[in-house]
Amino acid sequence: MNMKNVTFLFTLLFAWVGTAQVTLRITSIPANTPANTTIYLAGSINNWNPMSAQYIMQSDGLGAWQIVIPEGTGTVEYKFTRGSWPTVEGNASGGFLPNRSFAFTGNPQTINLTIQSWEDIAGSGGNSTAAANVQILSQNFFMPQLNRSRKIWLYLPPDYQTTTKTYPVLYMQDGQNLFDNLTSFSGEWQIDETLNTLHAQGNYGAIVVGIENGGAERLNEYSPWNNPQYGGGQGDLYMQFVGETLKPFIDANFRTKPQPQYNALIGSSMGAFISTYGGVKYPNLFSKIGIFSPAFWFSLTNMSSYITSSTNDLTDLRMYFVAGQNESSTMVNNSNTIKNNFLAEGVAASNILTKYDSYGTHTESYWRGEFSAAYLWLFQNEILTNTNFEGQEIIVFQNNRGEIAVDGLSEESNFLVYSIIGQQVGELQLNNGTNAIPFDFQSGLYLLKSASNPSQKPIKIYIQH
Repeated sequence: MNMKNVTFLFTLLFAWVGTAQVTLRITSIPANTPANTTIYLAGSINNWNPMSAQYIMQSDGLGAWQIVIPEGTGTVEYKFTRGSWPTVEGNASGGFLPNRSFAFTGNPQTINLTIQSWEDIAGSGGNSTAAANVQILSQNFFMPQLNRSRKIWLYLPPDYQTTTKTYPVLYMQDGQNLFDNLTSFSGEWQIDETLNTLHAQGNYGAIVVGIENGGAERLNEYSPWNNPQYGGGQGDLYMQFVGETLKPFIDANFRTKPQPQYNALIGSSMGAFISTYGGVKYPNLFSKIGIFSPAFWFSLTNMSSYITSSTNDLTDLRMYFVAGQNESSTMVNNSNTIKNNFLAEGVAASNILTKYDSYGTHTESYWRGEFSAAYLWLFQNEILTNTNFEGQEIIVFQNNRGEIAVDGLSEESNFLVYSIIGQQVGELQLNNGTNAIPFDFQSGLYLLKSASNPSQKPIKIYIQH
């Protein structure tokens, strides 16, 4: 770059900064940053979108990256990403970095910043904070309603492997923020630590299924209705996935209590929005709803109309609303509007708890502190007994002639066949003895679930052609 161009560039920069409220300027990035990386700002000013095209850091041609934030009021929290939450910036050792922030002052500001690491790049030094009884159920669980896949987390109670108990299940949104600082974008909820502590104190225990959000698809999937400014519109398909694909898979493969009174939908912000919708759509599947700092502003009129026009029986729903009084000017009023809609539909006042805190903030740290009380209240009226999981012992394997050998069936039975990522791929009619393997099944591991006996344990079988 010649001197004339540099001078012209600096002239433009100084003119730009002089009229801007806040200029964020990254002066250094990690040496192992991939070439030609696009760096995004994600924060409270763009609904924490990790890859918003309007918030791309622009190179100044001199080795720095910057963005100008127009004049505003209050405090802005933010982080930098490479386009997704798994690629968020980290601290000096590659671990979790708390939110950055700045406050508008009414005067131009230039803030120089350094990105110390990226959480996803190997060798960063970060350590997982997930407990030993947390696992990844699938990196790519197929969502047939949306024709895409999603990472699913699974928490099993401490006594899951040593008892035959069946358990309630919590289906929680934004799964990457529940158990592990390494994957969270603003600190984890510590669901595993909280439930492990409660279990040690005598709590019965619960299974938790954490469904990661879709990053750029999060707002689309977390609202059935479109917001002209932010998107949405795929929420009904998303809830069909949770209710009609994921829950049946969990019930088929783990020792659950499948009845609605033992199943909860829980989420925060837009996750609370879609959890509320799911409770109205599927009260026959989920009767417990945990609603943390709900973003009802996203489509308040549509949500209200959906509740009041529902033909489903909502009277058994039990809901816990929790939010900060000062999170936004509409948070408490909108939450009360939705609460009143449920009351009008016959939900008993004793089945709705609202907790509005003066100290509440729109953060994972606030929701982490409120989770235990919400969980205990939602299930406090349920009698959780040590119901044993019983199922007929059936042996299924592939013999050395390439057939499926079966023992333990009382009669010819139809089995639904699932891939290990939860996608139903076919059906099999099996008899005791040997059965031919259809050649439309590829080699691999499958789960067989009895089509006529939901309590039957799922059967694993490896098929090799």
